[in-house]
Amino acid sequence: MRILSGIQPSGKLHLGNYFGMMLPAIELQARGEAFLFIADYHALTTVTDPAALRAMTADVALDFLACGLDPERTAFYRQSDVPEVTELTWLLSNVTPMGLLERCHSYKDKVARGIPANHGLFAYPVLMAADILAVNSNVVPVGRDQKQHVEVTRDIAIKFNNAYSDVFTIPEPAIRDEVAVVPGLDGQKMSKSYNNTIEIFAPPKDVRAKIMRIVTDSRTVEEPKDPDACHVFALYRLFATDERREAMAARYRAGGLGYGEVKKALAALVEERIAPLRRRREELERDPARVESVLRRGAERARAEARATLARARRAVGLD
Repeated sequence: MRILSGIQPSGKLHLGNYFGMMLPAIELQARGEAFLFIADYHALTTVTDPAALRAMTADVALDFLACGLDPERTAFYRQSDVPEVTELTWLLSNVTPMGLLERCHSYKDKVARGIPANHGLFAYPVLMAADILAVNSNVVPVGRDQKQHVEVTRDIAIKFNNAYSDVFTIPEPAIRDEVAVVPGLDGQKMSKSYNNTIEIFAPPKDVRAKIMRIVTDSRTVEEPKDPDACHVFALYRLFATDERREAMAARYRAGGLGYGEVKKALAALVEERIAPLRRRREELERDPARVESVLRRGAERARAEARATLARARRAVGLD
């Protein structure tokens, strides 16, 4: 099984990224041949500061390596270090119906939030399809809100294969339903777009301060509460063991538990999980040459696959 995933360097990674994308990608590397890229081409649709793009790309590399990505089992690379995907994007563009792109939720959502409707934003799913198809991935781990992009990739690959020949592997999405949507401070999906995130590697005092701001209802300490309707508990359950989770849920239902106490317990669990990862990140940050070497070796592996795929696609359309 070949697995591919990617993430944009468009800001500090947060707990929504950690549970929704990073952990699934890291866990899947033990089940097959994994490719993971930092989507710096994609980030150009929203990031216009070159220095910021470079810094955020470096941050993403550090974050993934600190969180457990194994460069011996995963080809980890910058998207822009595999230029074959841009030529493949053009070949795929010529079999992609406009209507398919016009129906994409991500494009419509971003335009509705005021992001200028340029060609890069509109054609984003075709570049994503090229990323996936270039390395012949079978599985793409995504959050439920990103499932449509994998479906679009499948449609494009099938259209190309039907029009020319069977060049592309048809990928499948891999979705972890229990953590597909991680709530933010306001109860909406945790997202930089909503300014409701808790950054993975923020200082512990900042993480605690944000957790204390999570929105709750107006029930008093004495009143019983529904853990399944609480944003704090939704985060708590991601960090807690089964035993801790069940015990906390029982306290919710019994009454006598204040939301402040749960928030403090959540902050302690977050720090328990993140502290060793933070130390690992600090160690990597002191050795940038090591990180760069990992990215370059990953790009070499990805380019070998992408060159072969592009050669087949070029022959299929008559460009050999």
